[in-house]
Amino acid sequence: MEIVEIPPEAARMALTEAQIVEALRPVEDPELHMSIVDLGMVKQVGIRRGTVSVLVALTVPGCPLRAEITNRVTTALMPLDGVKDVKVDMTVMTDDERAAVRERMGAANGHASHAGHAHSHGAPAQGQGQGGQKLGHEEGRPNPFMTAGSKTRVLGISSGKGGVGKSSVTVNTAVALARQGYDVAVLDADVYGFSVPKMLGIAQDPVVIDDMIVPPTAHGVKVISIGFFVEENQPVMWRGPMLHKALEQFLVDVYWGEPDYLLIDMPPGTGDVALSMAQYLPKSEMFVVTTPQAAAQRVAQRTAYMAKKVNLPLRGVIENMSWFTGDDGKRYEIFGQGGGAELSHRLGVPLVGQVPLVPELREGGDRGAPIMVSHPDGEASRMFAQIAATIDVELAPTRIYRPELRIG
Repeated sequence: MEIVEIPPEAARMALTEAQIVEALRPVEDPELHMSIVDLGMVKQVGIRRGTVSVLVALTVPGCPLRAEITNRVTTALMPLDGVKDVKVDMTVMTDDERAAVRERMGAANGHASHAGHAHSHGAPAQGQGQGGQKLGHEEGRPNPFMTAGSKTRVLGISSGKGGVGKSSVTVNTAVALARQGYDVAVLDADVYGFSVPKMLGIAQDPVVIDDMIVPPTAHGVKVISIGFFVEENQPVMWRGPMLHKALEQFLVDVYWGEPDYLLIDMPPGTGDVALSMAQYLPKSEMFVVTTPQAAAQRVAQRTAYMAKKVNLPLRGVIENMSWFTGDDGKRYEIFGQGGGAELSHRLGVPLVGQVPLVPELREGGDRGAPIMVSHPDGEASRMFAQIAATIDVELAPTRIYRPELRIG
């Protein structure tokens, strides 16, 4: 019997469509953060003479991250045996296909079923969603952070007055928590002075699928802000009820997933948003940001007293702009000293950290590169990492929140 020697290339098992699909399963949509296979985005797969062709359906036309999706698909498929080239083509989902994506993501986020038509971007509605759609709370969809078993710790970052660096503290603490391996989100509730998207360098708008808003992500932090829905120079002139509804819609209609931490950048003072927080997020932990001077800490204590009046637990004080270290290595306490320690003592809560005044902190916020990213080993970044670790470990809750157990 004649023995025919089979070349090694022919001896390999031919690449199958099933293998390609499995190789694509770990690939996530960069905006939705779910597998493109599980989302039904992979529509066709072809194999011809070592070239793999993949047709990917985008949720909305004009997706700004088409190149990123192409790169992720190519990176996943090129290592497969027999693959010489990868060609990625794009199409757009039908309304029914988008509704299926909405259903899948909505189930993961605790949203009730609601089919409709997708749109790319739009401002939060007041009273009804775009096209007459009902808002999440009007359909009975729950606030995911109030559901039984929610693992998310909600941190309200507040201040008595503006100009103390509250947003910088929020952003860099969020990035520090993300760098410790946590799933982190920020709700920019400072409606009149929104700044978080710019500080994180987020240029793309959220994707909106039916009535679900998918927040963009930067440096491991998901963000939603009124800044995504108004022109940069457009003033926001809303009364209390409109603020109340906007905050509620951000909680109910945003696809948050299940973050370990949700940080809320509160507006300065003791106004409507703080009252809404007490209603919508009664398990929030409040942290007060102040500067060292006596005048600032006297104003900051009003915010702390309000938190106590509405039964939001006050967990600590963060002092910002504590000192400036000169080229000579000497610390200069430009804004005085002791304000944070005095306030924490008066309120009976710990002084969580003292953040030094460094030019890079301001510069990073201006150009969208938080100091935790641009100077991760610097003096201020080390303090933010310490603040995050203190919140995570030393100030971890000792009791489980049970919304069904309330004292009438």
